[in-house]
Amino acid sequence: MDKKNILIVDDEINVGKSIDRAIQSEEYEVERALSGEEALDKIKEKRYNLVIADLMMPGIGGIDLLKSIKANFPQINVIMITGYPTIKTAVQAVKIGAFDYLPKPFTPEQLRSLVARCFKSKDEKIEKKPPVITMPQGVYYIIGHTWALPEEKNKGRVGVVHDFLKTVGRITNLQLPKENDNVLQGEMCAKMKDDADFNYGIWSPVTGKVIEVNEKLKKDFSLLKKSPYQDGWLFRCELANFEEDKEALMLSK
Repeated sequence: MDKKNILIVDDEINVGKSIDRAIQSEEYEVERALSGEEALDKIKEKRYNLVIADLMMPGIGGIDLLKSIKANFPQINVIMITGYPTIKTAVQAVKIGAFDYLPKPFTPEQLRSLVARCFKSKDEKIEKKPPVITMPQGVYYIIGHTWALPEEKNKGRVGVVHDFLKTVGRITNLQLPKENDNVLQGEMCAKMKDDADFNYGIWSPVTGKVIEVNEKLKKDFSLLKKSPYQDGWLFRCELANFEEDKEALMLSK
C-alpha cells in the first residue's frame, strides 16, 4: 500500500512535533517545515497529499501558503490549524480552498479523524460517484461543512452539507446544542461519531442563540444523511449578526 505523504507547517517546533505524534500511522509518511517558505521549497521537490499548516506564521503565513498551494498544486489538500482570534479567517480559508480547519486547542483524536476524513473525501472524488443530493437555492454555507437558511424575523435553520456527510460512516452518536445556548460562527456547535469510531466537530455557520433543536433527528440520526436540507436539520437560532456572518459564507444558486 502506498503511503500518504503529509507535510506539517508550523513555526513552533513543539507544536509541529505534537501534530506529528498525533497522526503517526503506518499509512502516512510525515515531514515537517518551520515556515511557509520552507514548506513551498519542499512542495516543489516532493509530491504531498496533505499539508497541515498553522494559520498565523511570520513571513509567508497560512493564508498566503494556502493560496500558493491552490494556485500551483491544486491536487494537494490543506488543513488549517487556527487559534480562537482567527476563526473568521479560518472560515475564509475554507472559502479559498482549504479542506477544513481545526481550532486550538484540539485533541489528537480530533486531528486524526479530520485527516482520515480528508483522505476519504479525496478517494470519493477519485471514484467520481454521481451526487444523489443537491443543495437547494438560497442556502448560505461553509464549503464542505455546514449551512444556514435564513427565515423570517432574523431567525435561521442550521444543518450539515451533504459533501461533509459523504465521508462519514453510519452515525452512532450525535451531540446537539441545547435551547438558549449561544453559537458562534466558525466554532463547534455539535459533535458526531460514526461506526468507525471517528469523531467529527461541526462548526456553526452563523452566530446566534439556539431557539429550537431538531427532536426528530435526536431520535433518528439517519435523517442527517437521508435528508440534510429538510428533515435532517440540526437546530434553529436567532441570527445575531447575519449581515456580517454571510460575508464569510458561500451562497447556493
